[in-house]
Amino acid sequence: MDQSLSVEDEPGIKPEDLISSLTPKKIVVELDKYIVGQKNAKKAVAIALRNRWRRQQLDDDLRDEIAPKNILMIGPTGVGKTEIARRLAKLSNSPFIKVEASKYTEVGYVGRDVESMVRDLVELSKKMVQEEEKLQVAQQARAAAKEKLLDLLLPPPPGFSPEKEGSDPLGQQHYQKTREKFSAYLKEGRFDDREVEIEIQDKQAAHVDVMGTGMDDMNANIKDMLSNIMPKKTKRRKLKAPDAFKILAQEEAEKLVDQEKVVQDALDRAQNNGIIFIDEIDKICGRQSAQGPDVSREGVQRDLLPIVEGASVNTRYGIIKTDHILFISAGAFHSAKPSDLIPEFQGRFPIRVELESLTEKDFERILTEPDNALVKQYAELMKTEGLDLSFNESAIKEIASMSATVNERTENIGARRLQTIMEKLLEDISFDAPEMEDQSIEIDAENVQKKLSDIIEDEDLSRYIL
Repeated sequence: MDQSLSVEDEPGIKPEDLISSLTPKKIVVELDKYIVGQKNAKKAVAIALRNRWRRQQLDDDLRDEIAPKNILMIGPTGVGKTEIARRLAKLSNSPFIKVEASKYTEVGYVGRDVESMVRDLVELSKKMVQEEEKLQVAQQARAAAKEKLLDLLLPPPPGFSPEKEGSDPLGQQHYQKTREKFSAYLKEGRFDDREVEIEIQDKQAAHVDVMGTGMDDMNANIKDMLSNIMPKKTKRRKLKAPDAFKILAQEEAEKLVDQEKVVQDALDRAQNNGIIFIDEIDKICGRQSAQGPDVSREGVQRDLLPIVEGASVNTRYGIIKTDHILFISAGAFHSAKPSDLIPEFQGRFPIRVELESLTEKDFERILTEPDNALVKQYAELMKTEGLDLSFNESAIKEIASMSATVNERTENIGARRLQTIMEKLLEDISFDAPEMEDQSIEIDAENVQKKLSDIIEDEDLSRYIL
């Protein structure tokens, strides 16, 4: 029961503390654990992350003058562009969002405006800081939640207060002893199946929908205002003791957290440590349109320009400056070139790295080497059913070979092809796994060929299935 009534109490580590210990070489070593190859891209992002720490060590006057060196990644889909940026953010515990450039339209047209990406970053930053602050007060929150749960399991007698001496000292003494016993029982798990009734806020009733398009920040502010004006509704729910404890602990943690400090820290973290990854940047290369205004291409670049250069964006929590947010953009550039971007926009991405297409050998390494390698993932998934699944070397080579072949014949989707092949290969095993407890299966090249060779050989079939 002690474990089931727990809330994590490891305080979060701030990005600046993490980055100070991460040299560029260490960053590359960490990225190597999850991403195969792409040394140039890893080196570029490692330097960009370290430069953030270096900037923080300078005097205030010079610190404000140093802008982040934004990165443009060029390479086909599925080679690790997004994964490098995402792992970099996770490594440094920085707020990170990925957006697709093609989803935005020029200001004044229906669709998302480019400033919404900054607001999304702030929202994420606030959630991160809020969770960290909750962890800081987790022990206090657990202690308060435990007392509330004891009150529900053993309601105090009328007029009882531990601070006051009542007219029935023996009765109060008896109640206190019983409460101590209940506290011990709670820790031992004797009340795991006991139901209690708690009062919680009805979030569904408090939710207010505001109709509108393209005014995310205004809509959010109106929702907040209406939610504050309308009375908060509560509802009573019967829950088992461990579940009730978790809800009570969350409520107590929220009461203990200083929301003003959370907002201030969130804004500071977003503007100094935030990373925005803009994918499909090649899709907004300007092209002459005879049909009318090109609202989703060059216009979007011009709208993005001030944000990447450094602007003040109004959010529901206050104004945030984008001067020191790190922007990483990426695109395949199959039908366009980086030089097709407007010159001002190109100039805001001084670091350009070209990611290499993945080879058959790379696929073999991707299947086995990373900490989250696909072969390990599927083996662990099947282990939950009691099935021991393994792949020998010949199977790995065959899967890699087939993936490379399909990529050559159809669309080249890089390492994502491995997932498609693996899913088709293990389709029957995954389906029958619950009935295969205590069995062992070793996949070899023959199994792979038997399952997939017909599909691979039929180009039309592989185009649709793989």
